Amino acid sequence: MYALFEEAGKFLSGRILLESPASAQIELDSGKRLKVKNASLLLRFERPGPAELLHQAQDLSRSIELDLAWEFVGEDEFGFADLARDYFSSDQRRPASVEQQVATLLRLQEAPHYFRRAGKGRFRRAAAELVQQALLAIERKRELQLQISAWSDELASGQCPAVVREQLYKILFKPDKNAPAYRAVVEAARRTQIAPLALLRQCGAIDSAYQFHWQRFLFENFPKGTGFPPVSAPPITLPLPLASVAACSVDDSSTTEIDDALSVQGLGTGVVTVGIHIAAPGLALTPGDAIDEIGRERLSTVYMPGHKVTMLPEAVVQAYTLLANRDCPAVSLYLTVQEQTLAITASVTRLERVPIVANLRHDVLDQVITKEWLDLGIPSVMQPDLPPEMGRTQLAFLFRLAMHLKAQREVARGKPENFNRPDFNFALIDGNQAGVTPQQTPASEDRVPSGEEQVRISTRQRGTPLDLIVSEAMILANSTWGQWMSDLGVPAIYRSQASLSPGIKVRMGSRALPHAGIGVKCYAWSTSPLRRYTDLVNQWQIIACVRHGRTAALAAPFKPRDTTLLALISAFEAAYAAYNAHQSTMERFWTLRFIQQQGLSEIRATVLREGLARADELPLVLPLPNAGKLASGTRVLLRLGAVDCMTLEVSATVVRQIDAAGDASADDEDDEILSDAGPIMIAMELAEAAPDPVDNSGS
Repeated sequence: MYALFEEAGKFLSGRILLESPASAQIELDSGKRLKVKNASLLLRFERPGPAELLHQAQDLSRSIELDLAWEFVGEDEFGFADLARDYFSSDQRRPASVEQQVATLLRLQEAPHYFRRAGKGRFRRAAAELVQQALLAIERKRELQLQISAWSDELASGQCPAVVREQLYKILFKPDKNAPAYRAVVEAARRTQIAPLALLRQCGAIDSAYQFHWQRFLFENFPKGTGFPPVSAPPITLPLPLASVAACSVDDSSTTEIDDALSVQGLGTGVVTVGIHIAAPGLALTPGDAIDEIGRERLSTVYMPGHKVTMLPEAVVQAYTLLANRDCPAVSLYLTVQEQTLAITASVTRLERVPIVANLRHDVLDQVITKEWLDLGIPSVMQPDLPPEMGRTQLAFLFRLAMHLKAQREVARGKPENFNRPDFNFALIDGNQAGVTPQQTPASEDRVPSGEEQVRISTRQRGTPLDLIVSEAMILANSTWGQWMSDLGVPAIYRSQASLSPGIKVRMGSRALPHAGIGVKCYAWSTSPLRRYTDLVNQWQIIACVRHGRTAALAAPFKPRDTTLLALISAFEAAYAAYNAHQSTMERFWTLRFIQQQGLSEIRATVLREGLARADELPLVLPLPNAGKLASGTRVLLRLGAVDCMTLEVSATVVRQIDAAGDASADDEDDEILSDAGPIMIAMELAEAAPDPVDNSGS
């Protein structure tokens, strides 16, 4: 005797071995034995065998017309055997065959839109209006599947449907796995055995590698675009005294957000006053106003070769930037410095208007203002164009002070700072205009590059006199103001690093903790309020300290244990990481374009570790999968292979060894050397749906 029963939503059949009043022991064709309650046994039969019965019943069930079956049953509950008798047998006194009963049960089970389950083997027909709704839904689903299949056919044939092109970046980076366009791409990838990204490139959905990276960044970080709502910069109404100084800024020529400037007074008197002047949008903007909402949403300016997305609208930036030949509102830190010993004996912060006499530029002056030029005993062949208020005498003192401050920090941090690698500058040259050579027209940062510009890569060695003067002044301001706010009990946003041990990263928080990497007791970003929101927040807190002194904690916009401040820290860290990742992505893109444009086939590189090397003269880290066990620091000549600007991959093989192992350590401020070491990760959701590789190893 055999039995048919239901187990976990499936119909099974097997031989009854033992049977008791409550249950039966049944052996399946596989040999597995199950204990089944008698209440779960739907049908007992002697023939045919279980496997043959289910096979015959499945074939027969397809012949049952659901509309007709629905008409046969009444409003009352019924069993599958009753419907089988009514549907198949002309003699209502004779039961239907076993095959007919099982076929009916299978058909009822797969048609919940016609028949609702009322128990094991028991059903009730659905209301007519529900049946109609379900049938319409099924038809829509069928039509949708036909559309998906049609799109999939187009993709497989090398054509890109419009709907896929329109939803490309959502499909790749934030897909709705139930969306028809996404399902079409997955179906086509499986059918063609081509990875989704490669398939989309092949069918023309992605026609520009640069636009691919740019649109991906916008999709993930600026889904509403990079435009600003209409706002105007409010004036600074606070009466500010005019400082009796002449200050100069030092930036690259492309810099428009000029946040900081320096001044020097009292040289030759034994006591020198050094002024660090920071643009003061915090005197006009207030937390919660329209411009603050913009800054809080963006959190930082985004930099990339040939383009940038500013944190604040250009008109707002120009209202508060430290532009030459203007008296600019500023938060000024004045330091009293002993001219001979360089000891700092006092500091004071003031809110004032500062005359800016010049905007000096690194790329113009770095080759001229060298350590040798600043040494008054060595004559200069080329005289830089400097204002008298910031000539060689003032710069020489600032450089001497910067070297002194750096040495003090290196004692605190326990080892010298390492500036082995230069900064790389990217210049994009647009030669698309008729009659214009590429050298004549730099690509404008006001528009997004096309990716076809000529790229030039130059170097600026870190640690040059001007670079060191500015960086040490900013470190001093950030650490001095950070400690001052902490002493007054005013919360701020700090950066800290517990130690220089491997794996100990820089963290952000609201407590004044040591920064081992810089070598200071605390460090609060405060010197770039036009391009970093953390600095604007800290500037508001500093302004409160200036105006209210010991009661500043009560008057500051952000109070102790303010949860808003903690939320801002978290949001800033996420945004800043995303922006830096995009900058690294685009620098790698333009480096690879440079290799293509220059036709470079070989480059010199230094091995970082086994399987990884860094180019000596380009900002490029690349894998060396077949390099053997070359020691870290070994310099090698590499032959470059295929370059893919979409995946940011370039292959390389070792031609020969140039020198033995030297020093391949990373700069202290950039210990994450592997961040740009390989191809970017894209289409993570689609990767799960990518086809399995075809195994051609068999016969």
